[in-house]
Amino acid sequence: MVRKPFILKLFDTANMQRWNDKIRPVELRELDKQAHKMIIAYILGKREEDAGTADFDWIEIIEGGIFELLQRSVITDLKPQLFNKIREDRHTSQKLNDWVSIQLAPLLSSLGKETSDRLNAYLEGTGENINRRILHAAHAYATHWEFQIIERANPEGYEIRDIKKQLEKRLERYSTWKGRHLLPLTTDLKDFVDLCGELRFQLRWSHLYIVPRTSVLGHMLIVAILCYFFSREIGACRRRSVNNFFTGLFHDLAEVLTRDIIDPVKRGVEGLEDLIKEYEKREMEEKLYKLIPGKWHEEMKMFTEEEFADFISEDGKRRDVTSRELCRKFNSNEFNPRDGSIVQASDHLAAFTEAYLAMRNGITRHELSRAKHILRARYRNKTICGLRFNEIYADFDA
Repeated sequence: MVRKPFILKLFDTANMQRWNDKIRPVELRELDKQAHKMIIAYILGKREEDAGTADFDWIEIIEGGIFELLQRSVITDLKPQLFNKIREDRHTSQKLNDWVSIQLAPLLSSLGKETSDRLNAYLEGTGENINRRILHAAHAYATHWEFQIIERANPEGYEIRDIKKQLEKRLERYSTWKGRHLLPLTTDLKDFVDLCGELRFQLRWSHLYIVPRTSVLGHMLIVAILCYFFSREIGACRRRSVNNFFTGLFHDLAEVLTRDIIDPVKRGVEGLEDLIKEYEKREMEEKLYKLIPGKWHEEMKMFTEEEFADFISEDGKRRDVTSRELCRKFNSNEFNPRDGSIVQASDHLAAFTEAYLAMRNGITRHELSRAKHILRARYRNKTICGLRFNEIYADFDA
């Protein structure tokens, strides 16, 4: 079961600064980079899914992205150039992977031995299939996206020219797969990636000073990871697990058009929440959906418009169901199920943890204390598909 130490480890990456030896006009953090990478991986993955690529596998992409984030959370001080050099040396790379596994073992123990085994197998893997290549290409693209910001602030800086050559070489290396193009992206998809990237600069709890400072994009990835492991815990089918992860990853995407509006404001003014929802939907139709292929629209709407609804698909039509019905009757790929209640619970757990960490770090604000109290009370006796959220919150009480 997901426990407090694992959740806190995810939030550690919100403190890990990237490019910290260069002038940065904005803070660039590891959690945001990994979130952006997974959005790019989704785009690359959808193109392979549409093409019917034989060994394409969403679960392998999702787990690979999570395992790479956890690896980065441990090797915090290695400069990328050094890390890439280590990976080229099989013996040294194996030793580093063993050390990473040892560091992560206590955190993963609550998730079960199978999760630890899959992480170790992924880190030790030397072959490359389409799923690993998608993750590597997405990683290279997200890094290059950051570098373009750094380059503008350091046009003649030390190493800038060399870094640019290295990154362009990596992008070229991962631009194809068996003769098919992975990169570059079309203009519209590039614009979609750029728009999603702006969520790096939108801060959660922006009206308060809190530590760590989490972006909307980073929050989305944490929710996605929680959704995925909760799905695994309840034995969700593959399609359900994938839908839950990507709903978590995109559930706040509309905020790139509206900004993060806190609950007290949305719910404190009668009719405002409905008005915001209506505005979000219209803006998504006019500005965002047009950037992705039409065949992806229904899926993206599932991820973004009614993200907290439990439903299945029958005869090509969506049908709302209760969480209990979904767990007992419709846990099968054929129904294309999605647990909106688990997405909402993961969203609330992430918000609770943000408030908890801020207060633990000495930020004493009524808003944080109130948010913690409300969320804790909401899940005091709540169970969703057998997930006992009271036990998770109790970890934070200790």
